[in-house]
Amino acid sequence: MDFGINEMQEMQKVLQNRYRDKWKPICPERGNDQLLWMIGEIGEVIDIIKKHGGIAACQNPELRAHLVEELADVLMYYNDILLCYGISAEELKQSYTEKYEKNMMRW
Repeated sequence: MDFGINEMQEMQKVLQNRYRDKWKPICPERGNDQLLWMIGEIGEVIDIIKKHGGIAACQNPELRAHLVEELADVLMYYNDILLCYGISAEELKQSYTEKYEKNMMRW
């Protein structure tokens, strides 16, 4: 099953709309907060690997589920950040592709 940026962003828009009375609106001013929250979630991913090791995180079903859940949190904040700054999937794809091509020629 393919799960892309467009689908994730649409889900985030629905989530943001549901909690619009409780959360700050998605806008460039909120991007900084979302970046900090994403870094916190990345820290939780790192803690899993640091405490249990990469092999255990891949092979232990409970630990793997926790790892995937934390990575989903990272992606949720990542997509909020894209929305805060108005970055479309197409714009991201173009930049990602250009960076990929540079990296392919780097070494």
